[in-house]
Amino acid sequence: MASESYDYIIAGGGTAGCILANRLTADPAIRVLMVEAGGSGRHLYSEIPLFIPYVIGNPRFDWMLKTEPEPNLGGRVVPLPRGKMLGGSTGINGMVYVRGHRWDYDNWAALGNTGWGWSDVLPYFMRSETWDGEAMQGRGGTGEWRIGDPGMRWPALDAYRGAATQVGIPETPDYNSGDNTGVAYFQANIHGGRRQSTAKAFLHKIAKRPNLTVVTGATVDQITLDGHRATGLLWHKDGEPHHATAKAEVLCCAGAYASPALLERSGIGDPERLRSIGITPLHALPGVGRNLQDHWQVRVQTRLSNTVTLNGRAGSLLGKALMGLDYVTRRKGPLSAQPALLAAFTKVMEDAVAPDVQIHVSAASYDRVGGPMHPYPGITSAVCILRPTSRGHAHARSSDPEAPPEILHNYLDTDYDRQIAVKCVELVRRITGAPAMAHLSPQEVAPGAEVQGHDALLDYARRSIATTFHPVGTCAMGTGTDAVVAPDLRVHGIGGLRVVDASVMPVIPSGNTAAPTVMIAEKAADMIRAAQRDTVAA
Repeated sequence: MASESYDYIIAGGGTAGCILANRLTADPAIRVLMVEAGGSGRHLYSEIPLFIPYVIGNPRFDWMLKTEPEPNLGGRVVPLPRGKMLGGSTGINGMVYVRGHRWDYDNWAALGNTGWGWSDVLPYFMRSETWDGEAMQGRGGTGEWRIGDPGMRWPALDAYRGAATQVGIPETPDYNSGDNTGVAYFQANIHGGRRQSTAKAFLHKIAKRPNLTVVTGATVDQITLDGHRATGLLWHKDGEPHHATAKAEVLCCAGAYASPALLERSGIGDPERLRSIGITPLHALPGVGRNLQDHWQVRVQTRLSNTVTLNGRAGSLLGKALMGLDYVTRRKGPLSAQPALLAAFTKVMEDAVAPDVQIHVSAASYDRVGGPMHPYPGITSAVCILRPTSRGHAHARSSDPEAPPEILHNYLDTDYDRQIAVKCVELVRRITGAPAMAHLSPQEVAPGAEVQGHDALLDYARRSIATTFHPVGTCAMGTGTDAVVAPDLRVHGIGGLRVVDASVMPVIPSGNTAAPTVMIAEKAADMIRAAQRDTVAA
């Protein structure tokens, strides 16, 4: 088996991998290989913002992972969409741009992760973006990732925003300022009516750099080790094995489900668990695959009158035709914007240090995501629980790299999570019952006005909870015994190996995780280049 040599090898061309490929190859003297299991992701379905139902659940674009039977959800198996393409889940996600709250990052630093406080990470958020809106402090203007308000409005959502203020959620000019408290229209990774995945923003324009090699459709088998140092990567494509060596570092960017599985297949993890699945332990690191966290959501659906929502526009051939014409001629209208248009961040628990729920409000209602819309005007309030306390795991099932990881989120495993699941439905009911919504005659369709009381609402949550697609934490950074990587993202005890993706987050941030993952990759690129300069100087 022939072997090629590079300075850096990136295992995974997803959200973080694309940023690293861009930043590291900006130096023409550095040779980089990036190996991605999915495809290019170039397709109309992944370009048009409202076409999410055509990519989620489609095996061409989605790994279509799922949990083990969840013990607190009556044994339900929960689908876990993940992007199967360059750009990873930024190619199939809801495109909303959310940094989180400053407390999240100051908390990371307080846990021993020096250099990860809000003031430390803000410059990296700014570096990656070009903000298309009115100039505001703390917003970037020279980055590749275009962020803005797509400008799509529905009267029902304007009324919802007014109702939110009436129940005590103030309007906010920028929920990405460090304090996300308030209600506002979402900022989104959309420009010119097209999705801005990290592949489109950071990779496609530099893909022809002579010092960058990108391999797609290739499954990574394992990271090769020489003692306690990573030396390269084994992968296979079209049935053929391949090997490459890394002169400087291997960078694991496979995501919160796949990164721990890759480490485990390489012999890095809990020795007892590795032996149980037929893998010889090479380096004991018990935290690998533990600490899995996710934002789960409870969906409340409301039927309206005296208005039009996407249900009506997309519910007829004429409506669809007009939407298509608007998009083709002006890149405007519903097709040019993400499904969830309005956001509300607020507290429902008395001792919350920052907003603990986030409502994603869509001008549409349906029995299942991607399914047919209801034949009447409707909206959906998907309430995301921002700092859940339940913890799960993601592990390799065996040494077979084609086997999907074993994933258990343990949704609703704590009393806190069960309490907040009930409180979030009560919050939506207060908003839809506020005077600003009265002219729309709101009627709750799910869970339904007849579902009252803690036990009944909790039962509804058990039956309906779904992921918001934000898994993190399975290769957590820190200094304790369960930490997998140090604050510089180097794997504890292994030289030449870092993990750079959402798996390194020790605690899930208070908002969607794409923007924090990009920030992590930007900061990692600086740390990697600094280490490379130190090596050259030595």
